Formats: sequence, structure tokens, C-alpha cells
Amino acid sequence: MRANNIQFNEQTYEKLAAQGKTVVFVLKENILLGMVALADIIRESSYKVIKELNDRGIETIMMTGDNSKVANYVGEKLGMTNVIAEVLPHEKSNNIKYLKRDGNRVAMIGDGINDAPALAEADLGIAIGAGTDVALETADVILVNSNPVDILNIIKLSKATSRKMVQNLFWAAGYNIIAIPLAAGVLNSVGVVITPAIAAVVMSVSTIICAINAQLLKID
Repeated sequence: MRANNIQFNEQTYEKLAAQGKTVVFVLKENILLGMVALADIIRESSYKVIKELNDRGIETIMMTGDNSKVANYVGEKLGMTNVIAEVLPHEKSNNIKYLKRDGNRVAMIGDGINDAPALAEADLGIAIGAGTDVALETADVILVNSNPVDILNIIKLSKATSRKMVQNLFWAAGYNIIAIPLAAGVLNSVGVVITPAIAAVVMSVSTIICAINAQLLKID
């Protein structure tokens, strides 16, 4: 508008832009007919998600192609750790590479065609269920309900699964570490020995314990 010397109410524009709105100028033959202010509606659940992620010590970064005023306004309202604005589509994956420096692990959440390269570059790509097919195919995890709260559920499920794996490894390894030396007769001199029959029973019990413990993941 300024480059073409088209006059507009700069005070109104600045006021709308400061509110995080994208201002679209409507012209006909280089004559300004009006301004339209567009704004994204922030989901109420997003505030909870960002706050909890920050409380967990997880950095939250918004990467968007919107102008910096809009991005910073939304990022500040949400309580984002950082905002990367005015990003071109091909720059998103490069930004992910930059964030991964020094061994940082990065999860990327996106829904569009332009997000696909960044989803592939991230350590964990998370696609919104209502997103494009390309994003869904590229991502590692899909939020079927398109609900940001499920991001917290992903973290909870991942930690619970890891905990169960360690527990089951303990049961399985513990049996072998203790039972195999006993079956080999290490303590035979003091009358402690495991017969093949007892070893088979204990092995079965160990397997059952691991299976039951894995099923308890649903309760956790």
C-alpha cells in the first residue's frame, strides 16, 4: 500500500495489527474500498496444553508464516517460550534442523502440506487428524480427534509405556540372572539347585507376570 502511495487509515491499521489480526486491504482500480481484519480463534484447551508443557520444562515454539505482529500477539497470549514468524514453507524443515542442534529432541505438530517436510525432519512428527493427507502420511503420530490436549496424553502414554518396558525387562532379566546360575549348580555345594521342572514353572510365572504387567498399562 505504501509502495504504491495508496492512502489508508494507519492508526486503525496499527490498532488492528496490535491485536494480532491480519489486515486485508480491499481495492478497486487502486482505490481503497475498506479493510478487513482476520483473526484466528485460539482454542481454550490450548492454554492448558502450553502451560503444562512449560511446567514440565518443555520449550514451546510457534512457527508460522504469519507476520511477526500477529504471531507475537498469539504467542504471548498462549505463553509460548518462543515465536518464529514469517517463515516460508521451505524454511520450516530448516528451522527444525536448527532447533535440533546440540542434541535437542524436537516434536513438530502440523496439519498442512507445507508442514510435511518439517514433520519428517522432527524427531517426532505429530499431525492433526483434520489435516492434509500428506501430513498424515508423514507424521509418526496422528491426533485423531484434532484435540491439542492429546499432546499431553502422548507424553503420558509414552512415559507409562517406557516404565512398563523397564519393569518387564527387570522381571525377565531377573529370572535369567538368578535362575540360570542356580540351574547350573553354582550353589549345589550348599544344597541349592533348580531342577528343569522348577525352572520351567518359574519361567512360565515370569512370562505371566510380564503379560499382566503390560495389561496394567490400560489402568495407568
